[in-house]
This record gives sequence, structure tokens and C-alpha cells, in this order.
Amino acid sequence: MTRAADLEIGIHRRDGQTYVVEIRLLPPGADEEVRPDSGSMQLDLGALRGESADDKYGELLGGALLMDDKVRGAFANARAVADAADADLRVRLLVGPTAIELHTLRWEAARDPQKKNTLFTGEKLLFSRYVSSNDWRPLRPKAALRAFAFIANPSDVAKYSLAPVRVADELAGIKTAFGSAVETLAEGGRATLSALLAALREGFDVLYLVAHGRLIKGEPKIYLEKEDGSSDVVAGTDLVARLSELRVRPRLIVLGSCQSAGTADQQIAEGYMTALGPRLAESGIPAVVAMQGTVSMDTEAMFMASFFRELQRVGVVDLAMSVARTETFIAKRPDWWMPVLFMRLKSGLIWYIPGFGEAHQLEKWPSLINDLKKGRCTPILGHGLTDSILRPRRELAQKWADSYHFPMAPYNREDLPQVAQYLAVKQNLRFPRDMLISDLQNWLVQQYGANLPQASQFEGSATGEGLDQLISAIGARRRESDPNDPFRILANVPVPVYITASPHHLLFDALKAAGKQPREEFCRWNRQLEGLPSLKEREPNYTPDPQTPLIYYIFGRLNEIESLVLTEDDYFDFLIGATKNRELIPEDVRSKLANSGLLFLGFQLEDWDFRVLVRRIVDQEGGNLRRRYTNVAVQIDPEEGRIMEPEGARRYLESYFDILDISIYWGTADDFAADLLQQIAKPAA
Repeated sequence: MTRAADLEIGIHRRDGQTYVVEIRLLPPGADEEVRPDSGSMQLDLGALRGESADDKYGELLGGALLMDDKVRGAFANARAVADAADADLRVRLLVGPTAIELHTLRWEAARDPQKKNTLFTGEKLLFSRYVSSNDWRPLRPKAALRAFAFIANPSDVAKYSLAPVRVADELAGIKTAFGSAVETLAEGGRATLSALLAALREGFDVLYLVAHGRLIKGEPKIYLEKEDGSSDVVAGTDLVARLSELRVRPRLIVLGSCQSAGTADQQIAEGYMTALGPRLAESGIPAVVAMQGTVSMDTEAMFMASFFRELQRVGVVDLAMSVARTETFIAKRPDWWMPVLFMRLKSGLIWYIPGFGEAHQLEKWPSLINDLKKGRCTPILGHGLTDSILRPRRELAQKWADSYHFPMAPYNREDLPQVAQYLAVKQNLRFPRDMLISDLQNWLVQQYGANLPQASQFEGSATGEGLDQLISAIGARRRESDPNDPFRILANVPVPVYITASPHHLLFDALKAAGKQPREEFCRWNRQLEGLPSLKEREPNYTPDPQTPLIYYIFGRLNEIESLVLTEDDYFDFLIGATKNRELIPEDVRSKLANSGLLFLGFQLEDWDFRVLVRRIVDQEGGNLRRRYTNVAVQIDPEEGRIMEPEGARRYLESYFDILDISIYWGTADDFAADLLQQIAKPAA
């Protein structure tokens, strides 16, 4: 990961031609920013747009930005801080909603009129325009990165005074960089809007979209194709709307525009492609590269080849942008400044490399595998283990929040216990449980019904039993098709006790498929459950072992809907009950929590499930015995857009887990399952 000092330059209108410039600096490795500073800037937009010489334009813009001594001093200090730490300087330009006209300026070409140098070029300065969004998407591992190149070359562009697109040249850069990881339309396929959306539904991380563009009556348009090969002039707003409706969207969209009509001055003045870039970013695309003028084919080819090569090498968008911009600048391309990056990724990363932290990368696997094979490790499974096949709880919470007018802060709208608590108060205690069953069933039937002939029989069912059967059918198909299915892998290790925060039977099904005879038990944390017979009452002589393991549903199971721990009050009641009555959790489970290694799989730090479980484990008697074993928590990198400072959050996580003697594996549950399978298959040293 690129080590960088973070400098945010925020610009907001004060009045007339005067703007406030706010400077915030976070030194590399620091958790707290340097005290923010601010200054002012005066801009004569008419003079800027009337200047045709790039050098003069850059000096006018850069001179205005640095006119205030406070701003000039803060910028110089940021460079000095980065240089002293031998780090990059990541600069994010944040144009506020009161100054949207400044999006159209050539910030990439800004120069210091005193030193005569460009402000935002060089491979150690990573420049982007920051666009905020309430949407988010998790990172993906590098090995799974997929790119899609979509090039529209209508047969009738000549009638619009446009040149044919040089398809081979446009593809060269991305194909060289990504190799087999980049896909294109099938031979003979038309670059229609429908074809684009159909391709993106397959889950591409990078979209390279090449099409002519033009401003028509103040609205950016792109020239795609119709089925007959002629031009389909699509409004930029329509493109953004269709992309925002996709469930899986690219993390990076690169917009290439070959010989767009009009002059660069006209495009800059009226916003052309730069208007499409911010719109895409605001709709939830984390990074967008767009062209702010009539970029030449030769410049675009040079830029894209360098950009995609560097992106594939390091996975950092603004670093790849900086390298490509520097190469075209050094080559004296007159339009070197035209590619613009709109980005809301604080680290610039579009992929991660899964594994333990650098200090433990090699040393933790042998002990973990040894503990698993000898039955001295207890897997503790969270809801994130099924996010790839079931509806994520955050999406469900957001749906409920929108449907029932949840009034709290936006960041709470994805917190299912908080939203469920609101429904329990505004409706009744049973309501969120019923909604959980019906909404999940309907969503699963919609997603998988075509591949599950029996799915329709579950639709509309009011019981958790029906939902459980539907999930089991979906899980069976995944186990058959995916050798890295986490439940399949975990079912084949000799573990006597499993603890799960998820209420479904996927683990039970996987154990049965592996030839084992699992038993099930759930926590009776409320009075409605006290009369139900326990496993110990049904089988008094039962003792868990690897062939007849125990699955303990600590937060309830679907076929006992009253057992589900769902609302905030439920979690508090569970924690209070488990603290007052240690017998609430069976002895077989308590002993494993105290005297075995623990493997947390499928949790996030902010999850209620995780926090309550950790608190229960910390209070567990005999917990010091766990230090005899290897304890691991699988944690995806703090997600961009959800965490204010991902690097600071990561350091906090590592410190937090270190106190509990827990090592962090950075990645998804699926990443870990794939690595676990490989490690188990390795011959003993």
C-alpha cells in the first residue's frame, strides 16, 4: 500500500468571485490531522476561460489558489512533511456544493507563477478531485479483479462530424496491462446500453468505456450503438441512472472520449465530460476517470497504456493517474491535463492482498492448522460468511429504513439492530421478525428462483422453517459448484464445537454432506424459550466430538423465531442474561470459549454480534488458557466510504485484537477459506 501524507483542499464560495480555501493535512502514519488552516481565493472565471495558452491559464489558476500566504504556506508545509517522511503527498480537491462552477476548471494544469512549475504533477504527488457519496462497495482481492472494455464505434459517426474510433488502439493499453482479466463484447456484438448493463451485472471491477461525447443543449451525451450499428445518443443522466440501479457496480470507471465535437474551451466552460464524472462518483462509483476536453487519440492512447499498466501493478488509482499524467506531460502532449480523476477512496486502492499482517504472514498458519486438525480450535461464524449468497444485513437495514422512515442519522440506516429496534417500537415486537422472514424469502426467490424449481413454494411463507429450507437449497448448489465454499471447508476439519451467530442451517447441511452427525442447540436467552427442551435433556449422554459435533446458535435460529437476537434491546437482554446466569450457555460451549483457540469468521468490528460476543468472551472465566492456542479474526480491510480514515481504523483493529492475543487475517471469509484449504493440503514440514 502506498504510504502517503493526505492533504485535502476544500473550496467554497464566500461571495461574488471570492472563495474560502480550507486546508487539512494528515501526516503519514498519524491518527490526528495537523490543525486545519484556511485562506481565501479570488477567481476571474471570465479571464480564465478566455485564456487559450495552457501555461498562462495554469499560472492564472495556480496564482489564484496560492494568493493567500496561509494557503501557500500550508501547501509548502504539506510537501515538506511528505518529503521528510519519504512519502507521497496525496492531494484531494474538494469543490463544495456552493462552488460547482469550479468543477469545470483545469485544476490539473495549475502552476505556481513564482516557481513556474506545475502544482499537481509528479509521481510523488497523487492528485484527485474528491466527490462524496453515501454509497459504498467493499474491496476485492487482487486475484479476482475483473475489467470490462466497452467500445462504441457507430457506423454513422461521420454524419455527426466525428471520426471513427480506433478500436485496436483503444484496447491495446488495457489488454496489455490486464491480460486475460479484461473482457470485451463478443465478436459481432453491438455496444448498446443494454449490452453494457448486461455485462456489468456479471460483476466487473473496472469499466473502460470509450465513446464519442458531445454537449447538446447543456446536457452531456455519449454515442453508443443501436442493434443496427447506427448511433444511439444516450443522455449522461440516463447512463448514470442505469448504472446506479445495478446491484454490483464497478469500483473504477474510465471514460475515454475520442475527438469529441467542439473546442476545449467550450467543453471546459460548460462542463461536458467533467459533469458526468462527478455524477457517476456521487451515484456510488468510487473512482471515475473522465476527459475534460477534446482529448486527442494519441494522447489518450499514451495515457491509457501507462495508467492501466500502473493500476495493475499497484492497484492505487491516483498513483496510476499520477504516473500516466507525468508521462504525457514529459512527452509534451498539449492536452496532457485533460484526464481528470474524481475519487472518494481515501487510500486510492481498488484491490487488496489477503493474508495475515506482515509480521505474522508466515508464522501463524502452521499453528492454526495444527490446532484445527487436533480439534483445539473453535470456529465462531458471523453473518458475513453468507454475504456472497444471501442479502447482506446492511442492505436489509437500508431497505427497512427507507420503507418505514427511519429518522436517525444516515450512518445508522445500515445498522440492522438499530433499525429493527425502531420497527419494534413503532410497530410491535413481533414485526421486525416477521419482516426479516418475508423480506429475505422474497429477495432469495427473486435472485435464485430461476435456478431453484422449488423456490416458489417458499414465497410468502410466514415461518422461519420455509426460509431455512430455501437457504439450504441455495447452499447445496454453492457447495456443489464452489470447492472454496467456507461451510464445506469448515465441515471437513475435525472440530467438536462450532458457534454461529447466523440463524440458518448451512453449516448443519455441510456437516451432514461431509458424513457427520451434528447436533444443534440454541441459547435460551428470553422467557419465551425457557420451556423448550434442551439438547442435554434430549440426549443426556451426548458429548461433542469431531464426528458428532455441536452447532451452537448463540443468537437464535430461524425455526425458533422467538430465539432470534435482532433488536438493540435483544442484544442487551442477551448480554445481561449471559452475565447473570453463566449456565445460560452450555458447559461444552463455555469450556471451548475458555480453553481452545478461537477463529472469528464473517464479522466486522462494528457488528453488534461481534461486540457482544467479544464482551462475553472477555468476561469468560479461564480465558487466560486461550493464550496457549492460536486465535484468529478474519476482517476485511476497513471499507472505503464507511470509515473516515481506513488506515487509522486498521491500526486500531490490530491494537484492539492484540490485547486479546488475536491475530488478524485481512480479507474476506471466502479469501480465508481458499487459503485455509491450501494450507490444510500442504504436507507436514
